[in-house]
Amino acid sequence: MTQSTWKTIRAGEQQIAVTKNLRIPMRDGITLVADAYRAVDEPDTVTPRPALVALSPYGKELQALALTMPPQRRPSPMWDGCIEAGDIARVVANDYVHVIGDLRGSGGSEGEHIGNYNAGGVPLGQDAYDFIEWVAAQPWCDGNVGMIGISYFGSMQVLAAAERPPSLKAIFVSGGHYDFYETTYHGGIMWLMPRAAREGRGGDSGWAFTDRVKSRMLETHSAEEIEKLVTERLQDPDVQAWPNLVHTLYYPTNHEAWFDIVMNDVDGDWYEERNPVNLAENIDIPVWLQIDQGRGWTMDGTIECFDRIPAANKKLTIGPYPPMQSRPFIEEHDKMFRWYDKWLKGIDNGIDTEPAVSVFVEGTRKYAEGDAFPPKPVEHRELFLRPRGTLSFEPEAMGVEHAAPDGFFQAPLTVTDKVEILSWSTAVFEESAELMGTGAFHLFAAIDQDDTNWIMRLWNERPGGPRQLLTTAYLKASMRELDPEHSTPGSPVHPLTRKVPVEPGVIEEYVLRVYPFAATILPGHKIVAELSCNEPLFDAHNALLPPDAFHVPVGRPVTHKIYRDAAHPSRLVLPFTIMQ
Repeated sequence: MTQSTWKTIRAGEQQIAVTKNLRIPMRDGITLVADAYRAVDEPDTVTPRPALVALSPYGKELQALALTMPPQRRPSPMWDGCIEAGDIARVVANDYVHVIGDLRGSGGSEGEHIGNYNAGGVPLGQDAYDFIEWVAAQPWCDGNVGMIGISYFGSMQVLAAAERPPSLKAIFVSGGHYDFYETTYHGGIMWLMPRAAREGRGGDSGWAFTDRVKSRMLETHSAEEIEKLVTERLQDPDVQAWPNLVHTLYYPTNHEAWFDIVMNDVDGDWYEERNPVNLAENIDIPVWLQIDQGRGWTMDGTIECFDRIPAANKKLTIGPYPPMQSRPFIEEHDKMFRWYDKWLKGIDNGIDTEPAVSVFVEGTRKYAEGDAFPPKPVEHRELFLRPRGTLSFEPEAMGVEHAAPDGFFQAPLTVTDKVEILSWSTAVFEESAELMGTGAFHLFAAIDQDDTNWIMRLWNERPGGPRQLLTTAYLKASMRELDPEHSTPGSPVHPLTRKVPVEPGVIEEYVLRVYPFAATILPGHKIVAELSCNEPLFDAHNALLPPDAFHVPVGRPVTHKIYRDAAHPSRLVLPFTIMQ
C-alpha cells in the first residue's frame, strides 16, 4: 500500500488537501501517475470518502487550473478545450475525493500511446480498471468509485464501465465521444478539429505527449506500404488543397494521431477497435449520459450509446444550445452530485424514480420527459424543395422542363473566399410546431465532378431577431450508399465503409442523415434549409466554436444542380411530435 503525502492548499476561502504524483501500477508493470484532492481532515486522521476518477491524455497539471482560472465560455480566447476534469473545489466541497490521472504514454505516466482508444497495445479500459481498483483500496477512499469529466474523459468512463471494475458503482458522462469514426468524419467529410489532439490547435492545448506517442499506421505497416498509401491519399483533391494535410502526410512522426485519422478516411476495423458504442452492451452499473444540442454527431452517438446500455438504471439528458461548455468544465455538476449521492453514498434522493430521458426543447425552452428518445411520439412529415427558394408541405407538380433545377458553382477556397449557399424557407408558421428526433434530407442532384460534399444546415428564423441553428446533415457524395437493414424513413444510416465515385452529369438521389434535435417553431417563425459543399468560416453559429472546428472544404471546382420537380422530389423529412 502506497503511503500518500498530503499538503494543504487554499482555493479561495476553501482549504483542500492534495497529494501529487501518486504512482499507480498496471497489470503489465507500467505505472500511471495521478493527483488526488480531498477535504482537510483532523490531524492524524484520514476519513474514507467516495472517489471520482478523471482519466485523459490532456495532463493532470492542466486540470489543476480549475482551482485558479474562472470558467471561460466561447468565444473567450482563454477557453481551452482540454480543461475537462471538473470543478476540483466543488468536488471536494461535496465530500468526494477527486483523483485526476494521466493515461498511459501521457504526462508523467509510463508506457506508449499508439493510435485510437488503445495505448501501447493495451485497451484503455483495462488501465482504467486497474486504476479504479487501486484508488478503491486506498485508506482515503471508502471503496466506492465514480468517474468525472467531459469529452475524452467521458469516453473513458464508458470504456472503464465496460470492463466492469467491481468498485466502479456508477458513471456520469457529459459530452462524450463514442463512435471514433463519427468523431473525425461526419458523413464521410473530414472534420478538422481532431488535429488539435496531438498539436494543440484552435483553443486546445492538445495531448500531454512527448516522444511516447506513436502512429498505429506506422507501427502496423511496412515503409513500402506507407509510401504507397500516402501517395494514394495525396491524390485526393481535398487533401491536395489543404496545406496542413499535405504536411501531415509527408511528416507523419510530427503529427502521429492526426496522420492516422487522415490515412483512414473510411470506416472500418481501425475505428471499430474498442469502439465505446460496441462496448456499451457490457455496462451493468447506473449510467447517466448528458449532451447539449448544437453538435448533432455527438448527440447521435450519445443516443446510440444510451440505447445499447442494458443497465436498469440509466438516464439521458439533452441540454440546450449553444454547444460548447465552459473550460474549466463546471456545468452539470448539480445533476452529477445527485447521481453520485444516490449510487456512491446511498442517499435516497429519488433520482432513480425520475423520468429516464429529459430533452430541452429550443423555442419553448422547456424540457420534454419520457422513457426513450424522442420522449414523445412523432410522425415524419415531408417538406418539399420548390422553385423560388420555397419549402412546402405540398410536393412540386411541375416537371423538370418547367421547374428548372437550382444550382451553384463552388470554386476552391484556394482561389475564393466566398462559400456559395442555396436556401429554401417555409412560410411563417401560424401555429406552434414541435419537432424532436432525427430526420432525412433527400436531395436529387447532379455534379460535374466525381465527388463533392453535401452540407445542410437547418435554421429557425425568427422575425426581426437572430436565427438559431437547429441541426445539420453531412454527406460525402462518394459515400452515398445506404445501409438498407438499419435505415428507416426519417433515419437514414450510411455504412461509410467505401467510396463509390459519382458519374459526372448523372442525377443521383442523396439521402443525408439529419442529426437529432428538439425545437418548437413558434408562430411567426420560419424553417430555413441551407445547402452548400463548404461551410462559411465565420457566422453566428461557428463563432461559438473553436477557430478550426469546421470541415475540410472541397478542393476542386464543382458545379451542382439541384433538381426539385415532380420526378425528383427533393425534400426534408422532419420529426413532428404528435399532439396527444
